[in-house]
Amino acid sequence: MFEISISRGPVEDGLESPKYSRLGGTEADEYEMRMLGRVQQLNRNFRFISTLGFACTLMSTWEIALMTSGYSLMNGGTAGMIWGYLIVWIGYMMVFATIAEIASLAPTSGGQYHWVSEFAPEGSQRFVSYIVGWVSVLGWQTGLTSLAFLAGTMIQGLLVLNNPEYVFQSWHGTLLVIGITAFCIIFNTFLAKRLPMVEGMVLIIHVIGFFAVLIPLWLLAPRSSPGAVFTEFVNFGGWSTNGLSFMVGLLAPVYTLIGADSAVHMSEEIKDASIVLPKAIMWAAVVNGSMGFVMVLTFCFTLGNIPDIIQTPTGYPFIQVFYNITNSQAGTSIMTAILIVNVTSACISTVATVSRQTWSFARDRGLPFSGFIAYVKPGWNIPLNAVIVTFAITVLLSLINIGSTVAFNAIGSLAVSALLGTYIISFTFLILRRLRGPLPARRWSMGSAGIFINIGALMYLLVVWVFVFFPITAEVTPDTMNWSSVMFVGTMSFAIVYYFTGGRHHYTAPVDLVKRND
Repeated sequence: MFEISISRGPVEDGLESPKYSRLGGTEADEYEMRMLGRVQQLNRNFRFISTLGFACTLMSTWEIALMTSGYSLMNGGTAGMIWGYLIVWIGYMMVFATIAEIASLAPTSGGQYHWVSEFAPEGSQRFVSYIVGWVSVLGWQTGLTSLAFLAGTMIQGLLVLNNPEYVFQSWHGTLLVIGITAFCIIFNTFLAKRLPMVEGMVLIIHVIGFFAVLIPLWLLAPRSSPGAVFTEFVNFGGWSTNGLSFMVGLLAPVYTLIGADSAVHMSEEIKDASIVLPKAIMWAAVVNGSMGFVMVLTFCFTLGNIPDIIQTPTGYPFIQVFYNITNSQAGTSIMTAILIVNVTSACISTVATVSRQTWSFARDRGLPFSGFIAYVKPGWNIPLNAVIVTFAITVLLSLINIGSTVAFNAIGSLAVSALLGTYIISFTFLILRRLRGPLPARRWSMGSAGIFINIGALMYLLVVWVFVFFPITAEVTPDTMNWSSVMFVGTMSFAIVYYFTGGRHHYTAPVDLVKRND
């Protein structure tokens, strides 16, 4: 329904009789790179399955759904968790479809800041794309640190389970973040040429792990009644109404399904990107969304008493649920280890995404030391310096956790609001561009339904974006405050100031390089 092919001369030739370049691209890829004003520097060694594996493992939807379940159970309970996930998934399907179509139109590692540069009115293209570039880079950089921190705290949760005398230490968390990220860096440097194969293998682990956790839950756990699971909402956050509590609880599924643009930043490493990428994006939304929904349903039927699991000393309700149903520390450790392995695999993909987004923005001279960051080492054909910078930023951010966990969590909270903010800005200008006339030709399109899906995606994002700034409870302390609003405004302010004090003199807006014939 949403897929059409449009004749574009050289592109169509590339589809019918592929001619591969030295770096692995087709004639279609070469044509589109020339159209976008880019030079092919990276190896195009990702195919459909490896791209699908990349997107699915980076999102790790069923795993993150379990890890963030505490937020939904606090605000909404089982009914809120199920219906909230379903609503968010439907909304995200429109977001994924919109991104898939734009990615087919402009398959570039720049992603959102490139799209804004093309779609915004002429007078604002340069400025707005620069701001979006900064927000996207910082959002992904902080997101990587947060994801590695989640994997680390799960390890600490297992330590508490197996040794009740263990006490969470901030410096332990910092060392785990550094160790996990360093492990991921290996796959993005020395094993970079094997990364597509690794992503395909990790996709298999992602699916097998799903059943390895799902089956014990259904076989061993007592089950709640459907009436209680689907209809009983709770409001442990102290909000004025259950409806408001439910909306605050949407933060969990919103975070669970975040990352619609993840594979986009690998565009210049995907063979036949303008058709393979949108297909992989949509399949990832369906596959991961389905697995996540099944896991949420299963968890809600088997979790037991909500207050008991929320107060678990492990810090993760799902670990307590695993222990309650298996009554075994070894069994719980094995089930939790599956999530730790998969989330660590997600970090591998996230390092790739973050480094490519950073490299692309530096290529357009949007960052300090852009020349160094944008350098691609001959023979390696990967943005090695951007990978190293990404690791350095993660290490520096993790050190903040030693001094103040509150400050660390405040910085980490930027990821969701920043990425959603870049989607909102991109989709707004996309809709305005559609109203001015037809979009340029693309190989994957939603046809006449496109503008309605774009508008639906934008309306959905505007609603959930407001509630990602809410704290988990109505009464807040510095420890429980949601600092993402402060971080988002601070990031925007920094980007604006930096643009006018220096960035505007160096930054090259992507639209200045584009040479479209339509």
